[in-house]
Amino acid sequence: MNQGRKPQILITNDDSISAGGIAALIEAARPFGDLLVVAPDKPQSGMGHAITIHDPIRLAKSHLYSGVEAYACSGTPVDCVKLGIYELLGAKPDLILSGINHGENSSTNVLYSGTMSAAIEGAMEGVASFGFSLADFSANADFSAAQFYVNYLLEQYFQKGFAPSICLNVNVPKLPLSEIKGLRFCKQAHAYWADRFEKRSDQFGRDYFWLTGEFADLDQRPDTDLHALKEGYVSVVPTQYDLTAYAHLTQFKSWES
Repeated sequence: MNQGRKPQILITNDDSISAGGIAALIEAARPFGDLLVVAPDKPQSGMGHAITIHDPIRLAKSHLYSGVEAYACSGTPVDCVKLGIYELLGAKPDLILSGINHGENSSTNVLYSGTMSAAIEGAMEGVASFGFSLADFSANADFSAAQFYVNYLLEQYFQKGFAPSICLNVNVPKLPLSEIKGLRFCKQAHAYWADRFEKRSDQFGRDYFWLTGEFADLDQRPDTDLHALKEGYVSVVPTQYDLTAYAHLTQFKSWES
């Protein structure tokens, strides 16, 4: 990063460019650099690392955020990152921020989350990235505590840095700032969705299914993100895109031919 210029920060999310969370993130990030916002034009929650390959992707200039160059994108959160880097900037930014998501992205939710997939795409591109989420699905959620920790973590990043091959998955509990106990770096908890489908019928008598279920937390270790959130801490999990099960590689060597 050149010392004579402001850092270039690319901002996206999965809740859409008009969501309260991205507005809060933009305001928190303004003091840290020059912002470029590229975000979906409609909600894209649960899209994971999807990219658009069979349809055109459209960009439309947005004037939602005064003094900030912003675009609404018809594609996925990962599309937004790719277009931001290769079409709009023509170079890699200094930092990518995704969020602030309406609802937490702890544990295995990271695999489904469009918010976190955008941050992971940044790591794949060799750009330090953060994914921010607040454990509150309300459209009127209070993001002030999350903004405080965005500021804190960006200050830490610009002082100390971290490897651009990872991103930080940051989850903020649904608590007033005065009740949050602090911040903890954690492991990703082992948990999963106990899925079920509700079978319904439309007005024409045709069956359809609605995905529902409950999140099953079977991990009681005290050093996980879910435990930190339950105890009133902000959880931060250093996350990587390399999914290799290194601990089991030796086991499979005997299978080689």
